[in-house]
Amino acid sequence: MKRAPWALLAVATVLPLVASTGTAVADTPPTTPAPTCAYTPAVPADNFKGIPVFDAKKAAQPYRATLRTSQGSITFQALTDKAPCTTFSFRFLAEHDYFDRSHCHRLTTQRIYVLQCGDPTGTGSGGPGYSFPDENLTGATYPAGTVAMANAGPNTNGSQFFFVWKDTKLSPAYTPFGRVTAGLDVLQKIAAGGEDDQNNPGDGFPTLPVNIRNVKISTR
Repeated sequence: MKRAPWALLAVATVLPLVASTGTAVADTPPTTPAPTCAYTPAVPADNFKGIPVFDAKKAAQPYRATLRTSQGSITFQALTDKAPCTTFSFRFLAEHDYFDRSHCHRLTTQRIYVLQCGDPTGTGSGGPGYSFPDENLTGATYPAGTVAMANAGPNTNGSQFFFVWKDTKLSPAYTPFGRVTAGLDVLQKIAAGGEDDQNNPGDGFPTLPVNIRNVKISTR
C-alpha cells in the first residue's frame, strides 16, 4: 500500500527484475544464483537503527514474527524462501525494536481490506532510512492473512507493511512476505471496529487503537 496507499498504502515516501536467458552447457545442471539484496540509504530515517547488511545464511532461516498489540497478538510465518530481502529487513528492524511502541495508522474497509503498520511516525510517510527492491511479485495475490509491503512506487520498500484481513484484489505491486498463522480474528475484530474516514470513505485511522508493544522473532 502506498505507504501512503497504493498510493494506497504510504504517503509519499515509504505503500525491476530483469530476466535473462542463456545456453546451458551439456551435462551441466542449471544453477540459480543466490539472491543479492541491496539496501540503499534513503529518507526519511525515522527511529534510525542502521542499514542491514544482507546475510544469505541468516536470511534463509525460517522464522515466525509475533506482534503483541493492544488488541491482541498476531503471528505470521515469514516467507524467507520467496522474499529473502524483505524478510531479512523485517527481522533486522524487529530485532532492533524498531516497531516497538508504534501503532498501525491505517485501516481500509471498502474495496480493499487491510491494516497498515510499520511507520514509527504514525503519519503514513515515515521510513527506516533505507529502501530496497520489490520481490515475489510474479502471480502475487492477496487473500486474507497475507502480510505484504506498503510502498510509494516500484522498489521503494522500507518499514511499512500491511495485513490483509479479508480477501482483497490488488495489482501485484506489493511484495508478499508473510502468512498469518494466528491472530486473523484479532485483525477482523479491529476491522469490525471501523475507522474514521480521514483519508476517504472506508479509509482512515482505526477506531480501535492498534498499538504495537513489541515484535518477537522465533526460529522454533
